[in-house]
Amino acid sequence: MIEVRIHGRGGQGNVVAAYLLATAAFETGRNCQAFPSFGAERRGAPVTAFVRIADRPIGRRCQVAEPAFLVVQDAGLLAIPATIDGLKPKGGIVVNSPRASAEIEGETGHPVLALPASQLAADILGKPVPNVALLSAFLAITGLLPAESLVGALKRRFKGDILARNIKLVETVTAMVPAASWGGMAHA
Repeated sequence: MIEVRIHGRGGQGNVVAAYLLATAAFETGRNCQAFPSFGAERRGAPVTAFVRIADRPIGRRCQVAEPAFLVVQDAGLLAIPATIDGLKPKGGIVVNSPRASAEIEGETGHPVLALPASQLAADILGKPVPNVALLSAFLAITGLLPAESLVGALKRRFKGDILARNIKLVETVTAMVPAASWGGMAHA
């Protein structure tokens, strides 16, 4: 079972990201769970969402305490120690940041893929919502699921021009990321 924790702020699409990732897993015939955890429901408040992906039924029903991967939609949250608490020793972090991956990696002690997801989304979608860009990067670098499964999940949620722009975002980010270079990390 692969467990992923998504950290961000209200309005960044954290819950949608979790549901898209789980739907992408479902598209490939995998078992999955996705659920959020948040306090005050307001734009800008910290939001955490959880995803589990497995080849067999998932019996666990608690929050993800020891994820293999983190997807961090607001790099400022990395300054809060609880954000990376429980991340497996060889776990990876995909973060929305224009900073160099190696710089953030030195601060966290974990492998990091940083990309300017908000800027990419603003350029392609017209809105700086980083979730689809980060999921695309996550799937590309881990090789966990094919990009086509994310496109399938997007097709279940969006139509028309919004869908077309999201697909372009997936293709753009997938081409930017080193394919499956974190392939063995999920089980390390």
